[in-house]
Amino acid sequence: MSHEVHDMTQSTRLSIQFLLVCSCLLVTGTLLFAQDVPADYQEALKSLDRKGDFKAGVLKVNIPRNDLKMTVQGIAVPTPFGFGGWFSMSKAANGMEVMMGDLVLLQEEVNPVMSALLDNGLEVTALHNHFFWDEPHVYYMHIHGMGKAMELAREIKPALDLIGHVKASTPMPMAATGTALDSEKLAKIAGHAGEQNGAVYKITVGRDDLTVQEHGVAINARMGLNTWAAFYGTQEDAVIAGDVAMLESEVTQVLKALRKSGLDVVAIHHHMTGDKPMIIFLHYWGRGPAEKLANGFKAALDELGNSETSHTTAH
Repeated sequence: MSHEVHDMTQSTRLSIQFLLVCSCLLVTGTLLFAQDVPADYQEALKSLDRKGDFKAGVLKVNIPRNDLKMTVQGIAVPTPFGFGGWFSMSKAANGMEVMMGDLVLLQEEVNPVMSALLDNGLEVTALHNHFFWDEPHVYYMHIHGMGKAMELAREIKPALDLIGHVKASTPMPMAATGTALDSEKLAKIAGHAGEQNGAVYKITVGRDDLTVQEHGVAINARMGLNTWAAFYGTQEDAVIAGDVAMLESEVTQVLKALRKSGLDVVAIHHHMTGDKPMIIFLHYWGRGPAEKLANGFKAALDELGNSETSHTTAH
């Protein structure tokens, strides 16, 4: 019996020692991981009150939309299925940080978040959907920024604070009566004449400042290299929809012009591949007095053709 008790005591002692070693390794590993996160990243995370992981020289912060009950084609799907937003930072060669990200947003969140990003110095580089038949319908906004870690944290925080806190507005029905659209006045504001097609007045503006070719064929306004605005409704209550063809260097200023004018951006993407210079297309929508909408369109037009690269030729 004494021998058995001795064996049990020794076994217990070894088990305790093993557990202590494992605990020490776990604590040491955790401390080493925490020490691996650069101090400026830790400070940025603290200011955002968020957690992140640091691997391969990249700090990544997840922004999952756990507040949404998502379905796709009637099938309930969990957040990790594709509804987790994020942003990341990594040090550039000049010591600055490069920020990239993809935010998952409800329709009513898109433009308030976009304005918060633009107003605080970040760029919006793409806006699109990832799913069909998703309920509620969500959009994916890709972002970019450069600066010190704390600067980027301050710039993105107002946008992050809006996610999940924007209330959808209830649109009012369009008035049954009103003054017919004054196409001459709209053309004068835009600086370009348009065409009437039934109840819709559409102004199309080519990018004659650009020389774009593909396989020796000129890509001109009739081939899709154009900016346009379609008006419908009355002078007092109209809607506008359109598309803006931009160089990469023009995107941010056009976005700012549209948002400042109260127009909503609904998509940012490519229409072509292999085009040089690269052309980015932006789709927008708005509602209000027709003249106000036309002024918003003109504000976007005024941002085109001002870049040093606008006369680049593509082949």
